[in-house]
Amino acid sequence: MKRKLLFIVCLLFTANSLFAQSTYQWKTATSGGYTYRYVTNDPSKTRFYTLKNGLTVILSPNTKEPNIEFRMSVRAGSNTDPKNATGLAHYLEHVLFKGTDKYGTNNWEKEKPLLDKIDALYEKYNKTTDPAQRKEIYKEIDKTSGEASNFSIANEYDKLMTGIGGSSSNAHTWYEETVYNEDFPSNSVDKFLAIQGERFRKPIFRIFHTELEAVYEEKNRSLDSDPNKLDEAMMELLFPVHNYGQQTTIGTIEHLKNPSLVEIRNYYNKYYVPNNMAAIFTGDFNPDEMIKKVEKTFSYMVAKPITLYNPAPEKPLTKIQEVEVFGPSAEMVEIYYRGFADNTKESLMLELIRSILMNGKAGLIDINLNKQQKTLRSGASYQQMKDYGVFNLSASPRAGQTLEEASKLLLAQIDLLKKGEFDESLLKAIVANQKLSFLQAFDSNNNRAEIFSTQFIMNKGTKWEKSLGDIDETAKITKAQVVAFANSFFKDNYVIGFKRKGVDKNMVKVEKPTITPINANAGLTSDFVKNTLAMPVKPIAPKFIDYKKDIVFGKTGIADVLTTKNVDNSIFRMSYRINIGSNNYKLLPYASTYLTFLGTDKYTAEELSKAFYDIACTYSLNVGTEVTTISISGLQENFDKAVNLVEHILANVKPNEKALNDLKGSILKSRENNKLNKSQIMNGLTSYAQYGSVNPFNNVLSNDDVKNIKSEDLISLIRNLTNYEHVITYYGPKDLAAFTADVKKSHLMPKEFTEPAPAKVYTYTTQDANKVYFANYDMVQSEIRWLRNTGLYNKTDAANIQVFNSYFGGGMGSIVFQTIRESKALAYSTFAQYVSPDKADKQYSMIAYVGSQADKMTDAVNGMNELLNVLPQSDKSFDGAKSNVLNGLETTRVTKDAVFYYYFADKKLGYDYDSRIDLYKELKPITFQSIKDFHTQKVANKPYTYLIVASDKKVKMEDMQKFGAVTTLTLEQLFGY
Repeated sequence: MKRKLLFIVCLLFTANSLFAQSTYQWKTATSGGYTYRYVTNDPSKTRFYTLKNGLTVILSPNTKEPNIEFRMSVRAGSNTDPKNATGLAHYLEHVLFKGTDKYGTNNWEKEKPLLDKIDALYEKYNKTTDPAQRKEIYKEIDKTSGEASNFSIANEYDKLMTGIGGSSSNAHTWYEETVYNEDFPSNSVDKFLAIQGERFRKPIFRIFHTELEAVYEEKNRSLDSDPNKLDEAMMELLFPVHNYGQQTTIGTIEHLKNPSLVEIRNYYNKYYVPNNMAAIFTGDFNPDEMIKKVEKTFSYMVAKPITLYNPAPEKPLTKIQEVEVFGPSAEMVEIYYRGFADNTKESLMLELIRSILMNGKAGLIDINLNKQQKTLRSGASYQQMKDYGVFNLSASPRAGQTLEEASKLLLAQIDLLKKGEFDESLLKAIVANQKLSFLQAFDSNNNRAEIFSTQFIMNKGTKWEKSLGDIDETAKITKAQVVAFANSFFKDNYVIGFKRKGVDKNMVKVEKPTITPINANAGLTSDFVKNTLAMPVKPIAPKFIDYKKDIVFGKTGIADVLTTKNVDNSIFRMSYRINIGSNNYKLLPYASTYLTFLGTDKYTAEELSKAFYDIACTYSLNVGTEVTTISISGLQENFDKAVNLVEHILANVKPNEKALNDLKGSILKSRENNKLNKSQIMNGLTSYAQYGSVNPFNNVLSNDDVKNIKSEDLISLIRNLTNYEHVITYYGPKDLAAFTADVKKSHLMPKEFTEPAPAKVYTYTTQDANKVYFANYDMVQSEIRWLRNTGLYNKTDAANIQVFNSYFGGGMGSIVFQTIRESKALAYSTFAQYVSPDKADKQYSMIAYVGSQADKMTDAVNGMNELLNVLPQSDKSFDGAKSNVLNGLETTRVTKDAVFYYYFADKKLGYDYDSRIDLYKELKPITFQSIKDFHTQKVANKPYTYLIVASDKKVKMEDMQKFGAVTTLTLEQLFGY
């Protein structure tokens, strides 16, 4: 979430009325003994501090829930990687989770000499070219790493964050940034700051060669991604000088094979300095108190001169450049134009043009291509970086359509833009819709943190006033200015990339090194961790939902009505929650899609899209297996217009045979593409394993049935939707009486609800012997999933399941992650979860996953099986896992229309009250023995179905047969067509 999120916020500021303009100016204030800067009329009331050592501190209070979101943002990324060591910033991001000389170790004095030896061995390894000598040196690295691991403690950082109630430990590296993100309960500020202060004081790069293997896996995953390969190839042509195109975040294979811990440490010392970093906090805190604690925590940091990446400017592109890549996934075409630096009037114009081309409803691409089904799907986006942007057009072709033909349709929309063939009123509608979105933009602490992190990376937060004022500048832009700019910008100055289906003759992979599993010492705890977790905190009391108070129940006709009041602003969200789904009517999902292309007796489909966009309202029809939902949202002042439009559509929708024929073609092409998507293939395998040969994934219309779909059948379903039993929900500024009075005017109720067709019921499989379902896919990696159905829903299992999942396979501090990735370096991505059903008459399932190099598949399966059969005990990890679940319940605040979702979810499970009340009580007495018994009864030494997606050229049948009887499933068996 980069410039796009920032731009949304910037365009959406409202003062006393939705369309009021405001003045944004930097001001200085002093409070609590600290001076800070702020921007007048800033809706987030954010403070910008600069500490004596140069550290930027950005504080954005939001007291709606007792949580805090944190970012430590560093203005260094892949752009600043040395030319001879690409991927270095990304490596560094990984090892910042490994601890310091105070935690992550059980004996620093004994560990340090071994780590120094590993440093020296890597330097020797990198300077050696003879393969035999390199192999011997790596053996020594592996041996010494094993010895060093006797004195390390893996994943102590994750134990710390889990122990204080953190739930989102992560980080990312991009072109000009490395950002570390956390969220934690607001009562744990002191603990959190103790952890972060220590984390950045003296990071130790331990357990490096297993983490290196995780990066290898990440690289191989990127090599399996056709869109990623296309993007890298296009960026290289778009930016022949700048590192946006000349260096990738993960780095080259050659550089990955030759890492230098010395170079990584030098990079840290050079760029991880306070005058190049920002500590960003958003959430429930007193800023006067927080700034004192932050300064005390990070005052040890010492500023240093920084020389940031400053390349020569790119020369203008003077001709069209083409590139093509091949791979097994669906074909697509992308067009990249080089944009402008952040916070320029040109970049603001390109953001506006992107919305003119595509806004989801009334843009040129929306109306002319997607609405008319000229391509399978088309889009436009603008990605903003610090020095340049990338304006992107993309399309997936229809059946029989070439990529070249699809690209011409995209470029034709640019021609329309340049000719001014768009309605000037669209500009006002764009601004109105963006202003509406603002009303919710700052509700989320995560959004705020992302916004201010991006602000710091782009300009150290010095242009926040300009970003807030962008809305006023956008509103001033005229159609003539847009046309003039488009004619000067869009020329034969782009890169076009064709992703074609075929064999990638250049496919490579990072080879698996020989790695001996390290000792994770999961049962040990450093003094720093013990002392930090023992720090006292003031408890936060949970706040559960009282459905009888938090929801107002009523009736309109024979339909139940549920309302809850919006006391913050004038936005409304309502829905018709209809008790039918695709299990009742296979045609219903197709009717929903068909509706998006239809008009009525009064309006064309295009006019309807524009009508909703003009009043800044949205509606959607979403079909589930059991429930279909019609959702409407917007400003309350436009409630009547929006609801009347929706009711008019449902009652008066007209068939369009051309649209239906085009839709049939799109469905068939999408089905063809689904068979090229490894994630879809894995979903098919999973459903096949869970329900058998007839399952929710493949029990769909055949291709012949699709071809024979009739308009009248789809129209009949649409027109009769609200004749079925449904519940109406409303979140908005009106009370129940006023809302029901309004809805009665437009929503006609039947005298009695229509009885739906019986729902299709699927039978769960029983895993009575190990078996393997295999699907062939041309890829570097192998993806393995375990599945076992374990029985019907049981309320008494809820607490054990929550703690078991948190302890066993729920995150980076879990047993599965520690063992599979950290200790054995068998995968980049791995998890395991005991999955609860959403309905009382459905079954639980145990699911595990490992994505590994194909040549490590057997080791990966054996590693996971060991954990599934024997649950390792770590008392500290258990305490952290249990505490994390409790903290989550204590700090979660269910507000606004989210209360409806909880209500319906609980109702499906047989509760007429908030089920979390019981869960919270039942969590307290749970011990490790509780989840060990649960593991023994439900998980251990049981038959599983193994689901494997891999290339039959890279995995061996005899290896898979070791897991169980192998059945190779065809795509037709999986997809049902």
